[in-house]
Amino acid sequence: MLSLAPFKQIGVSVFHNGRLTVWLLVLMVVLPQTACMFAPGMNKQDKELSDVELPVMQNGKLVSQKVAITPITANLIIERERNNTRQVPTPPPEPAETAYKIGPHDRLQITVWDHPELNDPGGENILPELAGKVVGDDGTIFYPYVGTLPVAGKTVGEVRDMLVQGLSTYFKKVKLDVRVLSFMSHKVYVVGEVKFPGIQSMTEAPLTVAEAISRAGGVTPEADLSNVTLSRGDKLYPINLLALYEQGNNGQNQYLKDGDVLNIPDRKQNKVFVTGEVTTQKTLQIHKGKLTLAEALEEAQGVKFDTARTEDIYVIRGAQAKPEIFRLNAESPDALILADRFQLQPHDVVYVSTAGITRWSRSINQLIPSTFGQLMTRGAFYTGF
Repeated sequence: MLSLAPFKQIGVSVFHNGRLTVWLLVLMVVLPQTACMFAPGMNKQDKELSDVELPVMQNGKLVSQKVAITPITANLIIERERNNTRQVPTPPPEPAETAYKIGPHDRLQITVWDHPELNDPGGENILPELAGKVVGDDGTIFYPYVGTLPVAGKTVGEVRDMLVQGLSTYFKKVKLDVRVLSFMSHKVYVVGEVKFPGIQSMTEAPLTVAEAISRAGGVTPEADLSNVTLSRGDKLYPINLLALYEQGNNGQNQYLKDGDVLNIPDRKQNKVFVTGEVTTQKTLQIHKGKLTLAEALEEAQGVKFDTARTEDIYVIRGAQAKPEIFRLNAESPDALILADRFQLQPHDVVYVSTAGITRWSRSINQLIPSTFGQLMTRGAFYTGF
């Protein structure tokens, strides 16, 4: 802590000599220099690492260590943009299954021409959801003359061939048709920020991510299209719908498989916090996955140039396994070009540092206002003010 004893001694001796002006000059010369020595962040070497240790994931374990502070430069932005354009992990490419595979609980309609006795009696008067034959849990159906048939995992054409072969033992020139009345065996789940979340049945047409969302009524205004996830088995894959809708990246429009879970999260947690020497400290919402450092500073109505240390504008990114800290030297207005290209991420904290003398002055005003006032009163008394 800064000791006031030297300054009290200087003040008393000067007061006794009746030279308040000299005392004030001493304060004006000595105190700012002292402030520079004690102001945090003034040492350039301290900017290579964070002042405090942070929890960092290392080799699958959380450890505490200081985090490197990375300058925001053109090379950094180029490297980050290259990383963002690389292919994100997606499910392994698989050919679309154009032929539907029958499964348990599907309802099949079997029509044998010229043999109405083999068809559903009164079939024209039966509700569609009650017509046909339901595939059992064991994947089989029973049909007259043919008996029990294992149909699970087979296409409509394969089931047709099995029935024709079985009936040909009893009838000549068998002609029949098989179609799926109700698709119940293969499902995907669309949850989150869609108008009608729930189960989507897979039909004869291959089901894609875009089609599943369209069937669910589309996304809501609160949807975060840049962080959609596809859960398949024990793996989770990111899906960037913004890249699909706005950039035509069809690699994001994956074919869905039975049991997939498509989750469209909300964007309420996609916030950035702007604090420090800005006109208005505030919380900002990332819209459509995009918010730059320059836009965040503009939304905060700019930097307080009279009190800010413009060469120390920090972006603190702690909401990840390995925290990162970035520093922008905005002493030159040209640096705002870099700020306009630096993309922020959810939960980033933008901090505009305070100038050393301003920080010191605030501390002094909080710590010793009464002592300083007493010295000024005594000075006025001795000088006859």
